[in-house]
Amino acid sequence: MPDRLAETAPASPLATLTQRMAAGDEAAFAEWHGIYATRLFRYVLVLQRGDEHSAADVLQETLLRVARHIRRFDEEHAFWDWLAKLARSAAADQGRKRSRYLRFLDLFRAQPPAPAPPEREALAAALEAALAQLREADAALLRAKYDDDLSQRDLAARLAISEEALESRLRRAHAALRTRAFQILNKHQP
Repeated sequence: MPDRLAETAPASPLATLTQRMAAGDEAAFAEWHGIYATRLFRYVLVLQRGDEHSAADVLQETLLRVARHIRRFDEEHAFWDWLAKLARSAAADQGRKRSRYLRFLDLFRAQPPAPAPPEREALAAALEAALAQLREADAALLRAKYDDDLSQRDLAARLAISEEALESRLRRAHAALRTRAFQILNKHQP
C-alpha cells in the first residue's frame, strides 16, 4: 500500500518546475531564475572572493550550463547541490581561462620592446639634409608636391607634362630621397 500511495502522490513543485525546464518551457526558466538567481549569485560571489564582475561572468556561465543540462529533480537539497557543483565548475573554468590569459600577457611583457623609431626631429633633419643633396629638379618637384600641397593634376599642368610622367618622376624622387635619408640616419646612430 505505501508504494501505491507514493506512485499517486503529486509531484513536488520543484519536480514540476525542473521537468518543465527540461522540456524547454521558457516560463519555467523565468520562474526558476526568479527563485534561484540571487541565491546562486551570492554563492558565486563568495567563490569569487567578492569580485562582482567575475561573479557575474561565472553566474552567466552557470545559467548556460543549467539550460544545457537541466533534468528533473525531486528534492531541493539535491537540486541545490547540482547547481552549486555547476557554479564551482564554471568558477574553476573561469580561473583557468584567466590564468591562461595572464600567462599569455606575461609572454609579451617578457619580450624586449620593439626598437623605437627615430625621433621626429632627427627624421625631419635627415629629410631636409637628404632633400638638399638631391638634384635641383627632384628637390623642386618634391617641394612643389608637398610644400605647395598641389594635386598631381595641377602639378603636371604647371610642369607641362602628363600625369603619368609626373608619377614616374615622383617615384624616382621619392626613392632617391628615401635612400639619402636612410644613409644620413644610419651615420648618426651610435
